[in-house]
Order: sequence, then structure tokens, then C-alpha cells
Amino acid sequence: MITATRRARRLAVIGAVLTAGALALTACSGGGGSSSSGGGNFTTLGLTSNSTPNDTLKALSTAGCQAAQKDAPIKTDADEQTQHDQKLQLLAGQNALPSIFVSPNTPDLAKQFIKGGKLVDIGAELKKDDLQDQILPVAASTIEKLYGQDSVYALPNELNIEGIWYNKKLFADNGIEVPGTWDELTAAAEKLQSTGVQAFAGDGKDGWPITRFVGAYLFRDLGPDALQDVADGKAKLTDADYVKAADEVSKLGKAGAFGQGVASTDYNGATNQFLTGKAGMFYMGSWILSNFNDESQNKIGADNIGFMPFPAVDGGKGSIDQTPANVGQPLMMSKAAYGKGGAAWLKCIAEGYGDEVLSKSGVVSGFKLKDTPSDLPALTQTVQKQINDSKSSVLWFEALFNSKATTVSQSNGGSLGNGSLSGADFMQQVQGALGQ
Repeated sequence: MITATRRARRLAVIGAVLTAGALALTACSGGGGSSSSGGGNFTTLGLTSNSTPNDTLKALSTAGCQAAQKDAPIKTDADEQTQHDQKLQLLAGQNALPSIFVSPNTPDLAKQFIKGGKLVDIGAELKKDDLQDQILPVAASTIEKLYGQDSVYALPNELNIEGIWYNKKLFADNGIEVPGTWDELTAAAEKLQSTGVQAFAGDGKDGWPITRFVGAYLFRDLGPDALQDVADGKAKLTDADYVKAADEVSKLGKAGAFGQGVASTDYNGATNQFLTGKAGMFYMGSWILSNFNDESQNKIGADNIGFMPFPAVDGGKGSIDQTPANVGQPLMMSKAAYGKGGAAWLKCIAEGYGDEVLSKSGVVSGFKLKDTPSDLPALTQTVQKQINDSKSSVLWFEALFNSKATTVSQSNGGSLGNGSLSGADFMQQVQGALGQ
């Protein structure tokens, strides 16, 4: 999983090359056809830091994708995370992208590839074989929103939903029902704090787990297009309705809901707060399941952890069933390398990748499953059910921001989380970094 905090660290390195890359893509936007840059092979480009996609594709070559393997034998490669975008830009400029590859670190670069005609319209290709439903609705919705398209240009080899995990025992001991609205959530936080329990585990050092609250509140209050409107210049973060969301989070921080030391607490520290019973709730994505299912870390017990969708805002335009989600770094396919072999691989990936990666690696993807393993941990089953029940998604606060605004937002998350920064000041700083 590529979390927001890791993404933020990479953006400063990558940002400087985007303008040059855009020019290269524009100059070489022609092409397409069925020739393969791998000389008949089905070539891949993964990441050295995450071998799961390549490993899963290789496993499928002997279990489900034998026909595709015969037409176009798989040939895997991987590069370093920090070099990935530059390498993709170079290959795109040469019209030599591999058959399938891990998407760029920044959505902006992927959008350039789409605009330049470099990528296979996966949604359209799957529709030809009546396989479009192999990508779950929440995954398709996330990909479409992320890249600003009405079709799916990536394969959801990973799917993470986000929401609030809670300590069932602490809730029961304090007579707290699972909150369905923001007011009920803040009331639950106050009750926990009155008993000496920190309401939320909070990673303010990395910032993004705090700013996630701002984005989620906006989507529930103003609707799923709230941040797209900002990206399109139809609204500003400094508008009163937007400032309100940040103010609500700042109020929680001022009340100590995230802990007095939130600004210096990192990801591991916040995870430990929740798993040792020091905090009653934890906003986090489903990638945290590996920690929850690790008995050496989880001192409260997996059976004691529940999941709730981010609550509704009274009178808001959003819906509680619009699930905050991300697809990590999905897989994209090169239009220049796409032919008969690529089409065969796409079909068998759509039909078999989800089951393979879940059974062998424990990774929840955005693909429809044929079978759910009987020994799947209960919390993973909870996540899978939430994914299957979700019909649409919303992104995260910084998803459509430029690199500067992302850095400004996340570096101020800790100050928002302890209440030392007002919602108005926070939004002013982020809006300024957007340069709109």
C-alpha cells in the first residue's frame, strides 16, 4: 500500500520533472497499435518495494492465464519507487511503455498519459467481453474520480477503504452506540475523554491521518464533488462552507480528542495507542489490517475491533454509503504494447487476480471474487463486505492537490490536530499553495 505520507515525501523529488515530461508526452502522443515493446512478451514494470503485483501475475501465468502466457510470455521487471515516474516518462516519450506497469506516483502524470493516448481504456476493453462487472463499483468509482475520466484506465490490484475503527469494549463499558452522525461522534469522543480515555489515536507528525477528517467531513457535508469543485476553480477552500470542516477538526484538537502530543506522534505511535487500548477510535485505511491481525501488536484483540463508516453530517448533501477509498498504485496497460496477447492477459487478470492475491498474499483488491477463503480473518471479512456493499466512493483530502499544497496540508495536520491552528488559517495556507 502506498500511503499518503509516503506519497508526500516523494512529491518534492518528482515534481520538478513533470513539466518536461508533459512536453515529451505531447510531442510523442501518436502511436498505438498492436506492436509490443517486449518483442512478443507480456512485459511488466513493478516496484522493488512491493513485489506483490509481479508475483501475482507470475503465479497467474501457470494458474488461470496459461493461454495468455502462451500468446505472450510474461517478462517481469521492477524499479525503485523514487525513480519510477522519471522512468515511465522516458519510456512514454519513446512510445515504449511496458505491457503493464504500476501507475505513476502522482495522479497528474497518469492524467498526462491518458491525455497523450498512451494507455489502454481498460473499461472499454473489458466491456467488449462483458467483463466490466469484474471491477467492483467502488473500485471503478475511485479510479474514475482519481484520474478524472468516465472510464476505467487502471486495474485495482489493491483497494483500501477508510473509516473509523473503534474499541468495542470501551464503547460498551461507556454505553456508547456506534455513531451515525458527526454530532454523535463528537459526543462519543467527549464521553471517552471524560473517563480518561483518549478519543482518537492521532498521527499528527505525518499529518495526513488528521487531514483525512477534513476531507471526509467535506464529502459528507457538501457532497462527493466538494473537492473536485475546488480543483475546477468553482470553489475555494477559504469559502465559509469549506472552512467549517477544518474548524470542526480544530475544535476536536483543542478539546484534546487526538491527544496532547498529537503533533509529535507518528504512524506507529498512533497505531500503538489504539492497539493498547489508550485510544477508543482510529481513523485509518484497511491497510492497517496487517497490524490488527498481528497478535504481538494487538493487545486489545481482533475480536474487540469494530469498523464504522465516517458518519453523516446533519443536513449534508453527502451519503454515509459513499466510501472513502483509494487504490494504492494500480496497474496500467500500454496502448502501444496492447495486442492479442495483452487482451488475453487483461481478460484473465480481470477474472483471476482478485482471488489469487487475496488467497496468496492477503491483499484485498478491487476485483470481483469467485470464492472467499474460509480462513479469512474476521476483520478482513468485514472490509470485504463493506467493499462489496459500497456502490460509489470519495477520495481523500489531498488527492487532487498539487505537490506543494499536499505538503502544506500534511505538514500542518499536527497543528490542526492539537487545535493550535484554526480551520480558517489552515485552509488559507492550503488554498495559497494551490495557487488558485
